[in-house]
Amino acid sequence: MANVELKPANVFEQFAKINQIPRPSKHEEKIRTYLKDFAKEHNLPFKEDETGNILICKPATSGMEDVPTVILQSHMDMVCDKLVDVDFNFDTDPIQTYVDGEWLTAKGTTLGADDGIGCAMELALLDANDVKHGPIECLFTVDEETGLTGAFGLQKGFMTGKYLINLDSEDEGEMFVSCAGGINTQASFKFTREEAPTGYFFLEASLKGLTGGHSGDDINKKRANAIKILSRFLYMQQDKMDLHLAQWYSGKMHNAIPRDGKIIFAVPADKKDEVKADWNTFTAEVEDEFHVTDTAMEWNMSSTDAQKVMPKNVSRSVILSLQAVDNGPLTNCQDEELKELVETSSNVASVQSEENQIVIVSSQRSSVMSNLTNMANCVKACFELAGAEIIQNEGYPAWKMNPNSKLTKVAVEQYQKLFGKKPLVKGIHAGLECGLFSEKYPNLDMVSFGPTLRYVHTPEERLLIPTVQMVWDHLLAVLQNID
Repeated sequence: MANVELKPANVFEQFAKINQIPRPSKHEEKIRTYLKDFAKEHNLPFKEDETGNILICKPATSGMEDVPTVILQSHMDMVCDKLVDVDFNFDTDPIQTYVDGEWLTAKGTTLGADDGIGCAMELALLDANDVKHGPIECLFTVDEETGLTGAFGLQKGFMTGKYLINLDSEDEGEMFVSCAGGINTQASFKFTREEAPTGYFFLEASLKGLTGGHSGDDINKKRANAIKILSRFLYMQQDKMDLHLAQWYSGKMHNAIPRDGKIIFAVPADKKDEVKADWNTFTAEVEDEFHVTDTAMEWNMSSTDAQKVMPKNVSRSVILSLQAVDNGPLTNCQDEELKELVETSSNVASVQSEENQIVIVSSQRSSVMSNLTNMANCVKACFELAGAEIIQNEGYPAWKMNPNSKLTKVAVEQYQKLFGKKPLVKGIHAGLECGLFSEKYPNLDMVSFGPTLRYVHTPEERLLIPTVQMVWDHLLAVLQNID
């Protein structure tokens, strides 16, 4: 397949410039400086709040002065993940992109189209002198990926617009009008390591090559979770023999389905061959179970050096709790318009061993806040029963659908005029910053759309090039027809 042209050129030019600038979550200093310099160079008023959010304003073009102000919004940070054999420093190195057929992707790292392409559209609009529009406020928020910090810190009155278009969605032809709220639950098992019993044999087992994905948007796609798979194996072995857990490493980010993992454990020496045989049987069964969603699983088991282990009661509690804790989609929405959408879910995201503790992070999501609280409490109770210390963050709210949204009506009408078909109007099970905006600006009329992205939050992240032009055309049509 021949490579396609990068259109609209002004959007992709801005995206290329953005990808020269390091912008990990919580380290957005360089991109913030770039945005402020951009505003100064274009003689556009701007302001920055204490959190680091930046708002750049552009006046209406001639004849559009009476149109209500529209806010365009995207986040400036990106998830930083790379292949293990790629030498790359996200604090200093520019993202290296290339065209693969109809897709734009990066060389061994995340692409940063989530949400760099949204930022690029805002900058292209601010830079344009041939586009009709009413007053515009372009909001760039910080630290969306690791805590929605920018949206949390946004104060009332920072924005003045009547409408808000969030440019952080991942499927062209779909418009989002609601999102889930979320809470992270961290469980810590603390202990003092001890020697394994005499005559015990140490094994290291690992799994990699899973599909993974976003713990909200991909949670209903029946993909394997590396932590849950490894816990299944440990639980079955623990039920058959004396087992002492030494190490567990799996998952990196709170909002991703873990794609790999490694465990180290000790069993009686006369049981090692039985464990290896069980591993071979187990891996074949799991591969068959996930033969549609996870086709590149890689398994390994080998002997390893002896080391200190967790106390038996802690080892047992960790394994029991990870076997028992809920994971995956749990209920679907009751509203008729959104009945295909996951309402409530939970994802075990990471397990990390330290010298004197093991830390487990999971995330719960729901579009119904009472169910979010209940699900988070269920996960909390599971780990509390196992003796863990629990920390839960304050979470973020859901964005409830507005059935009388004028912005949604105009966006649907303009999409249909442009492309001869209706877009899908739906909710998303991921957390969008719109939920926090709706708390502080309850009368703000909002919609979210964007070009097609795949494998976000992974080194396989890619952007479908033709959909950028479609979203750009749609965005301009909405701006020119809203009143």
